[in-house]
Amino acid sequence: MSTTYSVRFAVHEDHYRGMDTAELRKHFLIDDLFNEDQVTLTYTHYERFIVGGAMPLTEPLKLDTIDAVKADYFLARRELGVINVGGAGAISVDGEVFEVNYKDAIYIGAGARDVVFSSYNSSVPAKFYLNSAPAHKSYPHKKISMGDADVLELGSGATSNHRYINKLLVNSVVETCQLQMGMTELLNGSVWNTMPAHIHDRRMEAYFYFALPEDQSVCHFMGPQEQTRHLWVQSEQAVVSPPWSMHSGVGTASYIFIWGMAGENLDYDDMDKFNASQLK
Repeated sequence: MSTTYSVRFAVHEDHYRGMDTAELRKHFLIDDLFNEDQVTLTYTHYERFIVGGAMPLTEPLKLDTIDAVKADYFLARRELGVINVGGAGAISVDGEVFEVNYKDAIYIGAGARDVVFSSYNSSVPAKFYLNSAPAHKSYPHKKISMGDADVLELGSGATSNHRYINKLLVNSVVETCQLQMGMTELLNGSVWNTMPAHIHDRRMEAYFYFALPEDQSVCHFMGPQEQTRHLWVQSEQAVVSPPWSMHSGVGTASYIFIWGMAGENLDYDDMDKFNASQLK
């Protein structure tokens, strides 16, 4: 079986306040997303959201069901979002093949039985980043390229956060039940990815950092506005963000990150913002 998984239980805000660095990393950092010829999943108890990676190298990889979802097949009651952060590849969904190049995304609706990942070149394998959430309805599968994205330009060079937010799996681009995904790219000289910092109590979120040069890092900030902590994150690692936690970061070099959300609504702007001067 090529699909493996681990489970992360939800952490109460009061418990978080007493955690040391090792505990924070254990509960919120995902550092093993891409393993050769394996689908690696982390099942979280935040909105039953799953974060994962698939890296087919020598042979195609099937997305198998896991015991945590208690279903005959993985997408029996789930939807799936995939973004390729590696070499060119393909995803077969019940026999329908989608070519998925670097930065391409695909939405796979509930009910799909056979999802298979493959790479075109084993020396430059595809790296499929996965987000999945429970779904109450089956929507059509759809490939979304960067040219299809709903693009939002925010920030400025003066505040070191000039960026383009490429909304890929959002309701202005594709129909989903609750899953949303997008990719934020920073312009040269900008390093802060999300300012003003914010929480959205009605949704959880996961941040996946990539395209970060070797030996460089992103400092990811989390927690309530008055009790912040940080995690040092390397390229191709992810952070799970509970609804009570802000989520922002600053890098020591340029990078890109993918955000994925699930929860009560599909309103991208449903967030409670804090000015930088309010953070402690």
